[in-house]
Amino acid sequence: MGLYDRQYTQDGYNSNAKMGGHMGFAFPPVSSIVKILMMINGGVFLVQSFGPDRLLTDYFAVWPKTIGTTLQVWRYVTYQFLHGGFWHVAINMLVLYMFGGLLERLWGDRRFLRFYLVCGIAGGLMYPLLLGLNVLQPNAYGVVPLIGASGSILGILAACAILFPRLPVYVWGIFPIHLWLVALGTMLIALSAVWKDGPNAGGEAAHLGGMIAGGVYVYSDKYRHRLVGKFQKGRWERKITAQHATTQEIDSILQKVHRSGIHSLTHAEKRALKQATETEKTRKRT
Repeated sequence: MGLYDRQYTQDGYNSNAKMGGHMGFAFPPVSSIVKILMMINGGVFLVQSFGPDRLLTDYFAVWPKTIGTTLQVWRYVTYQFLHGGFWHVAINMLVLYMFGGLLERLWGDRRFLRFYLVCGIAGGLMYPLLLGLNVLQPNAYGVVPLIGASGSILGILAACAILFPRLPVYVWGIFPIHLWLVALGTMLIALSAVWKDGPNAGGEAAHLGGMIAGGVYVYSDKYRHRLVGKFQKGRWERKITAQHATTQEIDSILQKVHRSGIHSLTHAEKRALKQATETEKTRKRT
């Protein structure tokens, strides 16, 4: 899979080939959080390959075989860093490399990391949810564990498809497809597998959960900013009101000192005056 970049996604890409005067083929640089996530996933895969893979699955995969294991909340984070084979981790890391940097450079590292983990958690939660609703059924081996970063990765894909819908993706380096079509096709495959309860229905449920979380996050962005703005405005207004009340109280105490002397102050008034003095000293030092 190759990616052709546009100006609205990244300024620092090399233009080794031109396409319509607006796009150039490039391998994007690895951003900081994407690099860390790739290293963690690769390191954990090596531990799985040469270490106690079954032990890691038993304690860190999403495995809703009982109510107890379903409620072990750490699993919904840790399962994202376990994988079932080389191609499983390789494809996930390739998509993370190709698209994760776009969101990290757009949002910043902290916000991107939160988004990545939340999409993964949503994907992990979708699996026991659909089992509980009897949409999915245990197979011949019972309830199988869920592992992989696909929920997070498909959340990234969904977000990029919404933000950069016409970004061309070259499948096998040959067939150009707009990113929104790739995301739509991926979601339809996940829905079909879940509906038919196919052999990888649990994994496709995670794909679906991650994509839903990614889409909801992007579409709700302006409403969340508006809500945060209202909260911050209300907090600032309360702070100003409290400061104004404190100023009036201190003015009243100082007038009392001027009229009757400091010995006329009550214990509470002396404490308020001392606190105001210390606050003022601290403000001047900073």
